[in-house]
Parts: sequence; structure tokens; C-alpha cells
Amino acid sequence: MSELQKNIFRIHLGLVLAELICLPAFVIEIMRALGGNELSWAYVFEWPLFAVYAVYMWSKMLRQERGQEKPKRRRPPDEEDPRLAEWNAYLASVHQINQPATRDKRDV
Repeated sequence: MSELQKNIFRIHLGLVLAELICLPAFVIEIMRALGGNELSWAYVFEWPLFAVYAVYMWSKMLRQERGQEKPKRRRPPDEEDPRLAEWNAYLASVHQINQPATRDKRDV
């Protein structure tokens, strides 16, 4: 079994474990909510959201592992960002204003 297959198996196993946790937790919380525990109503909606998030992460991790993830579009490094240049100029001016007065070494 190759390293890729092992990693894919681990990702599938992670999804199965996550769903095996979310499903019983959902059932327990819905029984508690129907039994009169008002706080459990929040968990009734929370556990399915966790299950959906687990599926989202599973699909994302599979794409990443298989090398199918789309590369993020980045700006070329030689292209100047005017907002970044403005921010850097602002920071430089702030540091010049807040510089403590230097004392002469003879005063120490």
C-alpha cells in the first residue's frame, strides 16, 4: 500500500469517525430536547452542522492529497500594491514621530 493510499484511507476513516460521533450525539440531544431540556435545542442544530463541516473538510483534504486543489491566484511579486506602499509610508511616519530622543553617550 503506497503512502498516498494510506493517507486517503486515513482521511476516509476520519470522516467515518466524525460521523459516528455526530449521529449519536444528535439523537441524544434531540431526545433531551424533547424531554424538556431547552438548552439541548441548540445542540440539536449544532451536531448536524459539525457533520456537514466534517464532510466539507473530508472533500477538501481528499482534493489536497490527490493534488487536485486549485492553486490560489496570487499577485506577481514585482507588481507594486499602492495600498501596501501607502500603509508602509504611514508606518514609517509613525515610527519617526514616536522615536525617543537619543541621549548623548557622555550624559550616561
